[in-house]
Amino acid sequence: MRALPNRVLFALLTVYIVWGSTYFAIRIALESFAPFWLMGSRFLVAGAVLFVWLKWRGAPSPSWRQWRDGAAVGVLLLGGGMGMVAVAEQYVSSGMTAVFIASSPLMFAVWGGLFGDWPTRLQWVGIAAGFMGALLLASGSEFSANPAGVLALIGAISCWTLGSVLSQKKLKLAPGAMGFASEMLAGGIFLTIAAWLSGEDFSAPLSGNALLSWLYLITAGSLVAFSAYMYLLSKVPHALASSYAYVNPVIAVILGSLFGGEAIGLREAVAMTIILGSVILLMRAKSDPSAGQRPQTNAESTDNITSKGTA
Repeated sequence: MRALPNRVLFALLTVYIVWGSTYFAIRIALESFAPFWLMGSRFLVAGAVLFVWLKWRGAPSPSWRQWRDGAAVGVLLLGGGMGMVAVAEQYVSSGMTAVFIASSPLMFAVWGGLFGDWPTRLQWVGIAAGFMGALLLASGSEFSANPAGVLALIGAISCWTLGSVLSQKKLKLAPGAMGFASEMLAGGIFLTIAAWLSGEDFSAPLSGNALLSWLYLITAGSLVAFSAYMYLLSKVPHALASSYAYVNPVIAVILGSLFGGEAIGLREAVAMTIILGSVILLMRAKSDPSAGQRPQTNAESTDNITSKGTA
């Protein structure tokens, strides 16, 4: 870490801390916001701000096909992915939500295989270990008492990873940040419609903490941290840029324990260790040519924009 340039180190710490803290921010915001309305309004505002800023700087608007593909990715990643994370946090603590989401690389490997990029033997070991950790976590008292939370998290991971793989293999988004702006706008519109169709309450009393959390999710979670991540992708190896996948859950667990009164038992600690170890193993296998992984193409070099967010 000390050998990294200051800007790179700052960007890395930003992604670690901000994306790790968004799980706790979602939990606080849910005190006043219904889940779909929380995420829909967040992404609508963030997407609109980013789109207007890019247009002011002279960036071209997405083509019709890029809008179409951006909408498909936004509905899956942000609509299904982040929308279901907010639903899950109504039943499961923010720390355990983040740990469960850390198993998403397992689903990435499965979806990638269906598109012709099956995992290597070493990756299968990581997948098996992560699956065991997820099962151990789901069998704990917090998850077993709230099956709706488990189902929501499985849906979130499935939507997030499928949307990510499609954005790499099949769909063509607008280049750079404009692609993310179109993604957020589409996801925000979808979530707002889902909030209306599901009968969510738009008029709940708004607490100060919930409002601050909502603003934090827009500015820090959707704009600042994503910009930092895009900077990392252009400056450091893929494995280092993607290392947030096993740091974010630790940050989320610490914040939930310190400020949210979330208890972590032995079962949860062991499950977190297994899941994070499997993610590290998968990343090492993916970045190590000797492990049987074929060389990445340029189109695949950004494939872990995938997990951005889960936050």
